[in-house]
Amino acid sequence: MIDNDTDKKDKKAAMKALRAERKDLIAKASSTMKIQKKDIKAIKGFLKDKAAIVPDIAKGIDMPEDQTLWYIATMKKYGQIVEGQKEGAFFNYALNEMEHNKKKAGV
Repeated sequence: MIDNDTDKKDKKAAMKALRAERKDLIAKASSTMKIQKKDIKAIKGFLKDKAAIVPDIAKGIDMPEDQTLWYIATMKKYGQIVEGQKEGAFFNYALNEMEHNKKKAGV
């Protein structure tokens, strides 16, 4: 029983030291995630009512086209948006029906 309590205290101290050591990395990762969530929310908001091509989305949310394309590719991979008809050299993208319904419901 004593060994078990000592092990718990040692593990707790080790975790506390590890968190302190990685504090800056954790803060940076959290900041990056907040930015990504904000950017994805902006793209979903733009696509709420209509399909659009990447340059139009980028212009509408004031984001560089390459960054917008990166988000679009990721969102497509995970089924949040769908690829539609081709318009010139670009495809139209729209919210997946399930995502669209979430937006309408305010979720």
